[in-house]
Amino acid sequence: MPKFRKINNSKWYVITGGPSSGKTTVLRELEKLGYIIYSEAARVFIDKEMKGGKSLEEIRRNEAEFQRKVLKIKIKIEKSAPQNKIVFFDRAIPDSIAYYQVVGLDSSEVLKFCQKGRYRKIFLFEQLPFDQDYARIEDGKTIKKLNKLLKESYENLGYEVIEIPAMPVEERLKKILSEIKK
Repeated sequence: MPKFRKINNSKWYVITGGPSSGKTTVLRELEKLGYIIYSEAARVFIDKEMKGGKSLEEIRRNEAEFQRKVLKIKIKIEKSAPQNKIVFFDRAIPDSIAYYQVVGLDSSEVLKFCQKGRYRKIFLFEQLPFDQDYARIEDGKTIKKLNKLLKESYENLGYEVIEIPAMPVEERLKKILSEIKK
């Protein structure tokens, strides 16, 4: 039986996917086009802590505490985001459901912050070849698990997840822009 999705008046869009899926690159292009974007909360937190002299190992030593801090940042970001403008989030609160599950936390802690109908559309980016950087700690197995859990997290909240295949940035951008005009 098909799921019927309630029409949503939100102007908020989420770009999600595992580490090294090309989210940030596409978000930069959307920003160049004048759209409001919000960077990934985990990376914002890591950058802030590293500027304060901490190493990635110190920041992520207690992964459960790290995930709780990232969730708090996401909540704060979404409280401050304009409701009446098109906004793109590099991950949103429901992403924390998947991350909590990966580290063995009770994801019901996240569910109380997940509001149905908050986001217009969810774009799940297919994985690109892994590009290790200063903030990524996940391995291939964890990334595969995360992608599955990210999709499930949004679908379980009633969202339709639009999968964006691995393709050139321009094509991904074109696909997203065509979807937001629907």
